[in-house]
Amino acid sequence: MTSLYAPDVFIKDKVEALAQQLGLELPHQEQWDFIQSAETLDLQAAPGSGKTSLIGLKLALLCQGWTSPTRGICVLSHTNTAKDEIAHRLAASPAGRRLLQYPHFIGTIQAFTNTFLALPALRARGIEVQIVDDHAYADEALRMFERHPQFRKLKTALGHRTNGPSLVAEARYVCDAGDLIATGPDGTPPFKASSDSGQQFAALKETLTERGVFRYHDMFAIAEHHLFHHPQLALAAAHRFPFVLLDEMQDTSDLQQRLLDKVFGSPSTVVQRVGDVNQRIFADGPDAAQPSSFPLPHAAQLPVSRRFGSKVAALASDLTVHRRQSIDGAGHEGTIALLLFDDDSVTEVVPTFERMAAAAVPRQLLLDCPPRVLGARLTRGGAQAFPQSVSCYVPGFTTVPSQETGSLITTARAAQTARQSGDNHAAVTLLWKAIRDLARLTSPGGLPPLRRLDRDPATAGGRTRLLLHDMLTSPLDSHAEWAVFTARLVRLLPDLTQSPLKGVVRLADPLAHVPYVAQPAPVLEASADAEQGVVLSVAGSIQSAKGETHAATLILECLERSGKKYDVHEVLGLLSRQQDASKALVTIQRAAQLVFVGATRPTHLLALAAHRTRAEPYVEAMTARGWSVHDIHVH
Repeated sequence: MTSLYAPDVFIKDKVEALAQQLGLELPHQEQWDFIQSAETLDLQAAPGSGKTSLIGLKLALLCQGWTSPTRGICVLSHTNTAKDEIAHRLAASPAGRRLLQYPHFIGTIQAFTNTFLALPALRARGIEVQIVDDHAYADEALRMFERHPQFRKLKTALGHRTNGPSLVAEARYVCDAGDLIATGPDGTPPFKASSDSGQQFAALKETLTERGVFRYHDMFAIAEHHLFHHPQLALAAAHRFPFVLLDEMQDTSDLQQRLLDKVFGSPSTVVQRVGDVNQRIFADGPDAAQPSSFPLPHAAQLPVSRRFGSKVAALASDLTVHRRQSIDGAGHEGTIALLLFDDDSVTEVVPTFERMAAAAVPRQLLLDCPPRVLGARLTRGGAQAFPQSVSCYVPGFTTVPSQETGSLITTARAAQTARQSGDNHAAVTLLWKAIRDLARLTSPGGLPPLRRLDRDPATAGGRTRLLLHDMLTSPLDSHAEWAVFTARLVRLLPDLTQSPLKGVVRLADPLAHVPYVAQPAPVLEASADAEQGVVLSVAGSIQSAKGETHAATLILECLERSGKKYDVHEVLGLLSRQQDASKALVTIQRAAQLVFVGATRPTHLLALAAHRTRAEPYVEAMTARGWSVHDIHVH
């Protein structure tokens, strides 16, 4: 691969110059080892170790010296959020911006699979993809199952099963020895293939395939099937992308990993995988790790976190479940607090935390980054125990979004930003996907892929292309101008879907105009508590906070999904016994893994809330660790 980029691309002077330009410091040898490595490797990076910054720096350095006009760098991540963060950092330098264009590729593993394998395979069969989405697939599958008489025997057979609807809604393809097989959500066929029910189950799946309706999982199975029958595609991918960087590798599923191994398994391809296995979503049951499972035993490490100090680092080290790691805290030496409550003071936990945050965190930092309240469960289940979720601590908390008001204009603005950065294709694709999602609210026909739209200005397709252009190039500040755009869209939809619109009122919220406001300061100032310095917190799930950095974080004790144990209580017991988290019971490991993710978010204040009766046996041990203990009473 050395012939593809200048040999001096990673020399000390160039690294230091670009790092200074990007505002990065490289005080640790482990950072230099990763930056200058040109070989296949795994990197286990602790929370707050700056791995995303290092990835951005390394990729920008590579682009500075990249010489091939047709072979590129492939950067893959598990989520759009992680992908967007990398793209944002690359856009900060001229060298990095080159990576946003051909011959390079930055995207999710799903996007890569679709672009280079699954979509070409489906186009070869004459199938136009209409939607790849689990929820949309479920709706369409159940609708077809209920309405079409050809599935009568299948309906009778599934009527005797409690999981009948889910077998239809979550049916997926699996590639088995080169054959695509329709299975249930567990990956096994629910009926014998030769039975009437089995044949109708497969026919239902095939009918949806011919209509272009797929689950995310289907695209990986179709890609694997395509590779099985065309193994030369892996060689082509290895030639096109001689350098591959995989971010957030810990969240990669077995299916994704198997596909990536097949595509990038060539010895000539350099594959560098980065992540933190201790932030992996916990999977029940024994691990069926593949030989290539991340991280490999000889993986390099970034053990130093500049997000938090030694107290949080010690806590995080003790909660490393999947791979033991001693984390060093080089950030602000913040505070860890344990809040004890009883049944009468549950609703005082969050206000107490907000007052503590106001005292421990500079006010401007709180205004820029409001205190976060996290729990493993958002809403109550069927158990009688209390409290058991975030909603028990925060009166009025709900997970239902406040209608996606202005969702189209928000997307249009994001698309304009993508266009201004030079990625016209991504801009148009993003905007058209949003419009297709809206169309499904009012028409069963759906909209065609963008490439099938006619270019003649006199046709509906041509008028639609003009509308997309106007939405991408015009100011979106005026209510009146936006109303003109949305009126044009509503007039076009019946012609594009070939069916009359139904329930147009559903479009009112997503099509609404939302003024562009530079947030968050004005909103946060307005929501400040009457008490001097107190800023109201934002509640959410621990799972949704992965990858975030907070000024202050509160982890609420929630009921474990078995309905018998509380997560924070189990973690306090684990810490007081000084037990190896990787050897604890599965339920305790799950609690430790979730608390690990939440506890490694804050820079200044970490608080954990636990019921007094459960936590009192561990107060002495937590105090010995340097934690402060606060007993909440209702006066």
